[in-house]
Amino acid sequence: MTQALLLENGTVIDGLGSAPYPASVLIEDDLIVAVGPEAAQRTAHLQNAKRLDVGGMTVMPGLIDAHCHLSFDDAASNPEIFYQRRNALSALVAAHNARKLLRAGVTGVLDPDSTFENMIDLRDAIEARVTEGPRMACGCYALITGVGGTAGRLINDTGVTGYYKVVGGRDEIIAEVRRQVKLGADWIKVHVSGVVPRQARLGEQCSWTQEELDLICSVAHDLGVPVMGHCRGAVSTYRAAKAGMDLIFHATGMDERGLELVIERKIAVCPAFTFQANLVDYGDRLGTDPALLKLFEREIADSVETMRRLHQAGVPLLTGSEAGFSMVPYGEWHYREMEVFMRYYGMTALEAIRCATSAGALALKMQGQTGAVTPGMKADLICVDGDPSRDIGLLGEPGRIRHVFVDGRAMDISPPPQRKPLPGWRLPSMGRQLTREFALTGRSPAAVEQEQIAEL
Repeated sequence: MTQALLLENGTVIDGLGSAPYPASVLIEDDLIVAVGPEAAQRTAHLQNAKRLDVGGMTVMPGLIDAHCHLSFDDAASNPEIFYQRRNALSALVAAHNARKLLRAGVTGVLDPDSTFENMIDLRDAIEARVTEGPRMACGCYALITGVGGTAGRLINDTGVTGYYKVVGGRDEIIAEVRRQVKLGADWIKVHVSGVVPRQARLGEQCSWTQEELDLICSVAHDLGVPVMGHCRGAVSTYRAAKAGMDLIFHATGMDERGLELVIERKIAVCPAFTFQANLVDYGDRLGTDPALLKLFEREIADSVETMRRLHQAGVPLLTGSEAGFSMVPYGEWHYREMEVFMRYYGMTALEAIRCATSAGALALKMQGQTGAVTPGMKADLICVDGDPSRDIGLLGEPGRIRHVFVDGRAMDISPPPQRKPLPGWRLPSMGRQLTREFALTGRSPAAVEQEQIAEL
């Protein structure tokens, strides 16, 4: 029997950029079937239809986080992920964390790569209703060359390290892409750029040849699977675009030829600057090195003009939180990328919401099926106390997300039980460096250095 639910007396933000308007929304089973006067009229002829008064609330598409690592568990460092995790336990913990995303209004998530490739299992468990969580798409291990990636020498020369898989040579690349497709990858993830320790001053560099990237895309696309790339720097972004990648993460340091190619091919870009923005705004409270703060601020600032041009040219910009690290804990910052888009790229709130909803459907491989409040769309919806088009920060305030629906089903958004520490899960730390100055006065080395500079 059809299950019908009418969300009445609310205000709709459709996720397509339209201005908010008062309307009711009718859900039947997993679909939105009517919006506006037709919703109420149709409900009158339905038996056993339920009604939910959402007066004072905004009904809008759930957020789609296009860059979230559920298996990392708010890690403080790569070594913690590489060496402290266990397969089954990390999957169970990820299921616990997935509920935090629901409470934050996230109804869809792209998990690009995971430890033990176990987000494939969580995705399938959510789809089978073994556990509750957002709609998921995911990759397996991120493909990387022997040069390494953002973790440098921590990554083994061959095989698997954490969420990375080193591949080399035509046969190995082909076999690994095919293996991941067989396992159930929705996307193939490639770490196109990385830091070479001896050359760290140069920033991230492309560690793949054009022929290798072409091969990855050719094999994956032939099997009907899209490819996404972690790209920082002009060469990596250009080569990824030329190879035919379908989604580019970060895309910083892009030059004119790369920009033109991304625009020509309308390749989606997910900057995922929430991590950097949090460091810039709050790093001083955490004792982050001032030089590092300036580095991250510059990464955002140097990309402003590029991202604005991409947006103006109609290139899809997706929002991603990079949640999974201690700087962006689950359930806290999934709305934040919209603030970044508004502050740095000059977007309106409704434009930013579109990036986080209907545009984000691409990350789920569900364009035209979810991310908008229109008839025929999947009923992946949230009801928000207030109007996010006037204050996007409402989406981050505890308690503002009043109802969450995925596939038309109401999700449990009550607080998850408090966790206790897991033995051996975190790397112990001795804390900050204990200089004599800090021990006797409480002043950090950075503060002393700043005082000395001021005296000059």
